[in-house]
Amino acid sequence: MSARRGPNSFPKNLRLLRRSEFRGVYEGGQRRSAPLCTLFFRSNGRSRSRLGITVPVSVGNAVVRNRVKRRVREVFRLNRGTIPGGWDIVVNPRRIATTAPFATLARELTEMFPRTAPAGLPGAARES
Repeated sequence: MSARRGPNSFPKNLRLLRRSEFRGVYEGGQRRSAPLCTLFFRSNGRSRSRLGITVPVSVGNAVVRNRVKRRVREVFRLNRGTIPGGWDIVVNPRRIATTAPFATLARELTEMFPRTAPAGLPGAARES
């Protein structure tokens, strides 16, 4: 069964899935910190930005960690059109993100997302 995906969907090609992809961002990327989370990002040489989320066990049990991941994915999904292409982004939420209002989490993440395309990436315009 094939489902139609709208412009705001979050398909696998927009996600970081492999351990090696996460390690590459941690080891070779830039870091930004804020009260609710830490964000790492690195140029990926692609026309689209991809998201990865790691939530440590110290944040809470599996239910709490999965809820935080869903909220972060939703912020990325809703703001995908304003994030320039060409970045691999990893978000590490902190425990306080579990109780923060969604609007606060969204504001903090959107302020931390890269605002320009990586240097040397032709055609890495903002996603539509």
